This record gives sequence, C-alpha cells and structure tokens, in this order.
Amino acid sequence: MASLQASGLISSSRVCSSKRINAAISVPKLPSIRFPVPKTPSTNLVEDLILRNGFANTIPVEKSVTLPRIDEEPFVNSSTSKATAKLYAILEAVADRVEMHKNIGEQRDNWNKLLLNSINMITLTATTMAGVAATGGEGSPFLALNVGSTLLFIAATGMLFIMNKIQPSQLAEEQRNATKLFRQLQSQIQTTLALYDPTELDVKDAMDKVLALDKAYPLPLLGKMVEKFPAKFEPAVWWPKTKNFQRNSKRSGKNGWSKGLEVEMREVIEVIKGKDTEDYMRLGNLVLKINKVLAISGPLLTGIAAAGSTFVGNSSWAAIVAVAAGALATTVNTFEHAGQVGMVVEMYRNCAGFFSLLEESIESSLEEADFDRREDGETFEMKVALQLGRSVSELSSLAQKSSSSRIEGTKVDEFGSKLF
Repeated sequence: MASLQASGLISSSRVCSSKRINAAISVPKLPSIRFPVPKTPSTNLVEDLILRNGFANTIPVEKSVTLPRIDEEPFVNSSTSKATAKLYAILEAVADRVEMHKNIGEQRDNWNKLLLNSINMITLTATTMAGVAATGGEGSPFLALNVGSTLLFIAATGMLFIMNKIQPSQLAEEQRNATKLFRQLQSQIQTTLALYDPTELDVKDAMDKVLALDKAYPLPLLGKMVEKFPAKFEPAVWWPKTKNFQRNSKRSGKNGWSKGLEVEMREVIEVIKGKDTEDYMRLGNLVLKINKVLAISGPLLTGIAAAGSTFVGNSSWAAIVAVAAGALATTVNTFEHAGQVGMVVEMYRNCAGFFSLLEESIESSLEEADFDRREDGETFEMKVALQLGRSVSELSSLAQKSSSSRIEGTKVDEFGSKLF
C-alpha cells in the first residue's frame, strides 16, 4: 500500500513538472511595443550630469538656481583682457625672433668657417703656383701657372675684402647676444602674465623693448648692419631710452628702501664705473684697433702678392714677394678670423652695454622720489647682486670697501662683477 502511494506521488510530481515545463515552453511571444520616450526638460549640462550619475540624492539641486551655461563667456574686465591679448601677441613675436636670431647666428658662424677655409685654400694654392712658376722656364706651362696664380690672388683679395667688411664672427656673436636678450624679454613677459594683471603700460613697455632690440641687432646686412669699424668704441645699447614702467607698490612704508641701501647702491655704481666699465672700454678700444689693422693687412698682402705674381719670370724678387706676401696673408687671415677677433670686439661691446644698463637702472631707481613707484628695495638689491655674480652680503661688503677706499683716497682693488 505504501509503495502504491509512493508511486502515485512520483507520477503526480512528474505530471506536474511536465506541465510546468510545457507551460514554460508554450508561453507565446509578447508583441513588441514601443514606449515613447518622454523628452527631458531643457536643463543645463551640469544638472543633467548630476542626475545621470546618480547623485541626485547626495547633491541637492535647487530649481531656482540658474547655473552658467558652458557656452557663456565669464565676465572679465575688458581693458585687462585686451592688454593680456596684446601681451600674448607680443610674446609670440618675441618667440619668433628668438628662433630667427638663433638660426641666422648659426648660419653666419658657418659663413665664418667656410669663407676662412676657402680663402686660405685659394691663397695657398696661388702661392704654390707662383713658386712653381718661378722655378720653371718659359712657354705655355709657365704662362698658365703665372696667369692662374695672379687670378687666384685677385679672387682672394676681393673675397677677403668682403669678409673683413662684414666680419662674420662678429655677426654671429651679435645674433647670439640678440637670442639671449630676446629670451630674457620672453621670460619677463611670461612673469608679467603670471603674477600681474597686464595693463596698456605693460604692453607699451614690452613693445619699446622689442623695437629697441630690433634696432640694436638688425637682421639684414645691407644698409642696417652694425658698423664694424667705428671711429670710437661704444657700448652696445639694446634698451629703450624712455623711463621703464614701474608698478605702484602695495607695501607700506618705504617699500623696502632705506638710507643705507641707497648709499650702498651709489657705492656699487662708483665701483662699476671706475673698474668694470672703464676696463671693458679700454680693452674694447684695443681690440678694435687690432682688428682694423688685421682687416687692412689681409687684402693688402694678397694684392701685393697678385702684383708680384704678374712679374714672376722677369725678376727673382717678384717671386719672393708673391710667395712671401701670400704666406703672410694666410697667416693674418687665420689669426683674424680663426681667432674671431671681431667676436671679441662684439663681446666687449655687449659687456660694456650690460654695465651701462645696470648703472642706468640703479640711477633711475634712486632718482625716483616716490618710494611706491620704485621696485621693492630688497628684491632690487638681490637682482643687482645676482647680475654681478655676488650674494647680498658680498654686495654690501663691496660697497663698504668702496666707501673706505674713497675716504682713504685710494681705488678699490676689486671689480664689481664676478661673472665677467
């Protein structure tokens, strides 16, 4: 009886499970119904992102608050925005000039090397041909050597005259200095944009500095090239003569200035004038005179060699003059251009100009009666010390030496700058 009941239960469960399976299989497919998606209300982008990311419960959004749209421009001062835009435009022009002067400086340095090697090879070849012609007899070979050496000497004279006129080593140094100064101006403009709200005075100051640099270091050779052999050695001037723009200080009192600091700056000026500037002016005049002598001697010697080579065969002295003058011309040319005497002249011009600019900046700060319109005294002292390669304490010590030397009636035995 129990077995019959068990079998009945099993059969009934099988029937139920089969029904369930059949029921699951025979479910008809529901018709595809498209539910219309309701249009979301036109909310701003920030609120929509908050709702989509599930932060509706954590960040309350008030319906009454109107958040700014993405395409709306923030409110800015129109004058400040215009000055900033102009300053960025000047910054782009300065960056372009940095690249131009760098590339042209490399090009003119290549000129110096190529012209030096070419002229020396031409001169030595002509000298050799003149010597060989002097040992030969007569006829076509002698005439060919004689004419060839004369033509080569004439070509070397013309090329050397042009090279000495433009001084490629000095041209390259000019472009290197211009690259350095434009990079310095670039960093100054970037500092102004980072720390201050630019004004039209900032724009005018930057424009004046760019134009002054363009005038001091012109790119073209014809018409605007810096005079390589002036009558008198003068420092380079690459800054505008107008007074530099200074912001009103927000610091109370004397803006970091004191009577002792003013006395210290005046003593520093005396040291720079009496030692550094005077020394570079003296050396610059000396090197300029040497360069003038070398620039005249080179073409003169090749011209004498050309004249001597035309008379080779007629006199033994003609060959001696041609060979000796050609050898001396090669030596002089190598000393002038391989030694880069023109570059040394420009280096002294730049150094003398650096000290002149430093003197002017200190004097203009001391002449300003309004302390608020001066640069911060402590910052200014630190800048002067860094430009001279000294610490602030060393700068103060230099001023004390200068003061004591003046009292004793002697000269300071120390240069102001430790850099150069």
